[in-house]
Amino acid sequence: MSRRVLVTGATGFVGANLVRRLLADHHDVHVLVRPQHHAWRLEAVRPDVQWHAADLTEPDAVKTIIERVRPEWIFNLAAHGAYSWQLEANEMIATNLTGTLLLLEACARLGFLAFVQAGSSSEYGFKDHAPDEAEALSPNSYYAVTKASATLLCRFLGESRQLPIRTLRLYSVYGRYEEPRRLFPTLVVHAMHGRLPPLVNPETARDYVYVDDVCDAFIEAADSPGQEPGAIYNIGSGVQTSLRQVVEVARRVFGLDAKPEWGSMAARSWDTQCWVSDPRSAATRLGWRSRCTLEQGLSAMAAWFATDPAVTKRYEDRILGSA
Repeated sequence: MSRRVLVTGATGFVGANLVRRLLADHHDVHVLVRPQHHAWRLEAVRPDVQWHAADLTEPDAVKTIIERVRPEWIFNLAAHGAYSWQLEANEMIATNLTGTLLLLEACARLGFLAFVQAGSSSEYGFKDHAPDEAEALSPNSYYAVTKASATLLCRFLGESRQLPIRTLRLYSVYGRYEEPRRLFPTLVVHAMHGRLPPLVNPETARDYVYVDDVCDAFIEAADSPGQEPGAIYNIGSGVQTSLRQVVEVARRVFGLDAKPEWGSMAARSWDTQCWVSDPRSAATRLGWRSRCTLEQGLSAMAAWFATDPAVTKRYEDRILGSA
């Protein structure tokens, strides 16, 4: 059944993929974007989407747009602080927490079928195991604190007002339209030129989940019946993959002879040797699981670059131009 859908954060990596998935499923898609936004990820589908510009921290503007659109499904992917160069704590609080509250309040006035919030695995902080959704949170950055606060807000409003609000704690998403400075685009672009990029400690690990699987999770969270108000789900593969393993897969996919130079890139504060999800609740309650293997995901990214020269040039300029 076609739904009237509103997506915030639609010009970002996951948002742009979700918009395309919703359009492919024949939904009526509206996007709420910042007045000064960068829309390159959505240029190809711009005519198929209804655009609304507003700052999420402006209650009157948000209220006006919600009254105009009257969305049945809302996907809130707007965020600040997910990238290392986004350091402004005040903006993280404004976007990630205040913006979420204002959007929820505006939507609650009119009613909705589903509000799906993009959370983050960083809410858990560093763990030596795969935490389930009920585990105590130990956020260790401003970004993680604001995302954890937004999750608690969604949980509270869902339970106290019996609203169909769900939060997806996303693990390390990768795929088409990913931010150029992140690992997988950098790895693919260098591999296309027969080499490997600078690399940190090979035992650095993450739980990688392909963006198409994540879009499936958003749809299932919106559309699956029988969920508790304020439900929270971990969205990851349930498999921890070290950087060494990622590079081995890349060398196999791209037929690279180049050898990795471990430690040629400085370690980052968020690097860890244990970061893995417990996605059992999503499997049990939503019927969702990550299906795309790392090899399939890397191959899909390579195929995407190969079929879109303009996108390839954009990534090469950003990645190799700063190499």
